[in-house]
Amino acid sequence: MEEGFSRYFYYKGDQLYCENIPIKEIASKVGTPFYLYSKRAILDKINQYKRAFEDYDTLICYAAKANSNLSILKIFEENDLGLDIVSGGELYKAKKAGFPSNRIVYAGVGKTDFELEYAIRENILSFNVESEMEIDVLDELAEKLNKTVRVSIRVNPDVNPKTHPYISTGLRKSKFGIDIEDALNVYKKAVKKKNIEVIGIHCHIGSQIMEISPYIEAVEKTAELIFRLKKEGIELQHFDIGGGIGIKYKPEDNPPTPDDLAKAVIPIVRNTGLKLIIEPGRSLIGEAGALITQVVFLKNKKDKHFVIVDSGMNDLLRPAMYNAYHHILSIEKKEKKVVADIVGPICETGDFFATDREIDDVNRKDYLAVMSAGAYGSSMSSNYNVRPRAAEVLVSDSSFYLIKEREDYSYITKLEEDAMVSLTTE
Repeated sequence: MEEGFSRYFYYKGDQLYCENIPIKEIASKVGTPFYLYSKRAILDKINQYKRAFEDYDTLICYAAKANSNLSILKIFEENDLGLDIVSGGELYKAKKAGFPSNRIVYAGVGKTDFELEYAIRENILSFNVESEMEIDVLDELAEKLNKTVRVSIRVNPDVNPKTHPYISTGLRKSKFGIDIEDALNVYKKAVKKKNIEVIGIHCHIGSQIMEISPYIEAVEKTAELIFRLKKEGIELQHFDIGGGIGIKYKPEDNPPTPDDLAKAVIPIVRNTGLKLIIEPGRSLIGEAGALITQVVFLKNKKDKHFVIVDSGMNDLLRPAMYNAYHHILSIEKKEKKVVADIVGPICETGDFFATDREIDDVNRKDYLAVMSAGAYGSSMSSNYNVRPRAAEVLVSDSSFYLIKEREDYSYITKLEEDAMVSLTTE
């Protein structure tokens, strides 16, 4: 095995492999663009988390927003993980994938009445409520349905996770959660609700966090609130600390491990006596995936060299939205290097995967792999410019499986065709 990006995506000779298959072989059969996932990478990450937290009563809930492909969800369900959802659609997928309701937690600041009623009927483990009004509405809906609902209150510990501001969720200015200094009074009101059972506390400070210290600060601050609640006679069952561990986007990145997280937070949580819930998403699926795209044109403009590919910001939004870095490898390794902008076909200047990046000197029809695209790639994709969304492929050892077919034009327009009306007057 030669260099590549990981033990799951590596060069053998001049060919980039995923597990034991040359990626070019898959691309020639599936066409581009497509998302490619290593099942072994996913299983190894699951086992890293399980080993790290095996000595403490912990429910690991995969964050479905990172990647909600049903085949991906099924891998997590078969390995006894729970699911962290943020929409009714994710709940629907959770049930399709076979997740039992007692392993589903539901966060999100804007749950509709329809979504709340759906989750009440499904009798999920816990609603992670984010406002006083949500508690009131849940109580009313539960009464109407003759149900009692279990809730955890999401507190905002005002901790800086030292990540991109768009994915920082634990600061006071954030829309998420209830400020920690207000939480005690909210708990006191919630426990008096007839159709509400308050069972937990929840915090989540952000995503792509590359240091453990913000977790320690957030968990310590939240644990202090738990002790204050106990003094008021409010006994909880679980302590949900969210997710957010970062992953390797650059080859030199050294993100924290599940073991690092466990060693930091378990001693704090153990003092509370509560069951622990964690919600990893990106760190379970991110490095397991790559976006495979083909070069369609090369273009030179004075001192700029452009590599134009058949995938764009509609497939992978992170570079345009966050100016995020994704490492890019040629499927067939070249000796010569070139500095280029790798751009897509979308009619937006922000449609790029990399700028001024040194990459292999590729030719038209060559393939590129955009690495660490397993999280927030497919799940954030769109049909912008009426572009069909990419196919998705899962590799297991020497076999590969199409786990989502490529959309076509008729798929994109089918919901509009029957509803199409003419406004032309006679």
